[in-house]
Amino acid sequence: MATSLHLSLAASAPASSLRSSSTFFGSSGVLARRSVLVGTSRRNVNLVVEAKIREIFMPALSSTMTEGKIVAWNKTEGEKLTKGESVVVVESDKADMDVETFYDGFLAKIVIGEGETAPVGAAIGLLAETEEEIAEAKSKGSEQKAPAAAKPSPVEEKVLHPPAPVATPPVAAVQVAPEPAAPEVYRSGRIVATPYAKKLAKQYNIDLATVAGSGPSGRIVAEDVEASAGKAPAPVAASVPSVAQPAAAAAPTPAAPVAPAAAPAPAPAGSVAFTSMQAGVARNMVDSMSVPVFRVGYTVTTDALDALYKKIKSKGVTMTALLAKACALALAKHPVVNACCKDGKSFIYNEDINIAVAVAMDGGLLTPVLKNADKVDIYSLSRSWKELVDKARAKQLSPAEYNSGTFVLSNLGMFGVDRFDAILPPGMGAIMAVGASVPTVVATGNGLFGAKNRMTVNVTADHRIIYGGDLAVFLQTFAAIIENPTELTM
Repeated sequence: MATSLHLSLAASAPASSLRSSSTFFGSSGVLARRSVLVGTSRRNVNLVVEAKIREIFMPALSSTMTEGKIVAWNKTEGEKLTKGESVVVVESDKADMDVETFYDGFLAKIVIGEGETAPVGAAIGLLAETEEEIAEAKSKGSEQKAPAAAKPSPVEEKVLHPPAPVATPPVAAVQVAPEPAAPEVYRSGRIVATPYAKKLAKQYNIDLATVAGSGPSGRIVAEDVEASAGKAPAPVAASVPSVAQPAAAAAPTPAAPVAPAAAPAPAPAGSVAFTSMQAGVARNMVDSMSVPVFRVGYTVTTDALDALYKKIKSKGVTMTALLAKACALALAKHPVVNACCKDGKSFIYNEDINIAVAVAMDGGLLTPVLKNADKVDIYSLSRSWKELVDKARAKQLSPAEYNSGTFVLSNLGMFGVDRFDAILPPGMGAIMAVGASVPTVVATGNGLFGAKNRMTVNVTADHRIIYGGDLAVFLQTFAAIIENPTELTM
């Protein structure tokens, strides 16, 4: 039903006239068509506002998002919508997010189809309040086009569209992935499913609330829906031995030679477009070039930390949580390293200490945030980290779970990297790069030599607010906590 708003205005009015205008409701992402009727009475003027056809806008799902990709429409044209219901799944530069409707009505027109990209604020669909308005909305939608994305700057153009590299012989790359942890359900009343699983559920008339998810963190995947519907997934073709066998097959035969390993898949050729996540990372790297940074390295003995980790690892504690906790405790004593500069004119001292930890994703990078890491105990911090990683791999992190960091931690030690420098993300004051802990021959206090496990950490910092002396004393505090880690379990 159309809504009407009547306002009584004590003012003079000209002759009766009809005017129409459009107003953008920013928080709801809706464009309402207004019909304004001005009466001839000098005492009262009736203002009637009728909201009939609304635009569904591409939302800004993160502070760095400039455009989004439509992963899937959960509703079809002409289908009825209920307020709070998920309408479309949008891929941002960080995650896949379900976008809900703020109004009841009908999905009259899909302007941006699945797989297509639109800038933030562009109309991706039209919502009609009644079935009678669907035809009118369709006619308007056929004339509507999404505005073109902003043209990148010359520097960004070089990053997003680098020159074609000189052809070199292909090199097989091996990616080491950590062993996946057992899925842990955290639905909290909200059904989490892949867009394809939702499509299959609609096709097979399956209620997703009755389906147990086997994906990361209990996310429902297509195989779960097919199993619930009694539809077995298509089997993978397997090699079948020849039926023709020699008559003397009963006699012992030598073992068949092992077939050579299949050749690695050829590397992609030609131009490959960035995914939304890769484009977001590229923009951030370009923005980081405008910040004056410096780097300080420090070598830390880790024997005591290694012993503590070995002792409490069975309780679910991770090395990432231990390092994040050590950083947070050191930051509490040196708040300037937890500060940032966003306008080039002032410090921003962050009240909370939130450690953002870089996680490599398939085709991108995310930084899930361990909030208030200085106040949370190590066991709760480790559980939170496991949940965040599961959500990140399922592309289900909420914006607050990846854009609220105040200090960044990047660890490549598990890959055997002994040292590296990290690029400071925009809006951050500092980032720590952690290398591997390796046995090192060192001089002992009695003039002899001995072996100790040592790791090198390098911190990249914004020199506008953090100076060399600030980082030096911060790293001294960090090293003291690592070398005497009793404070980490308190």
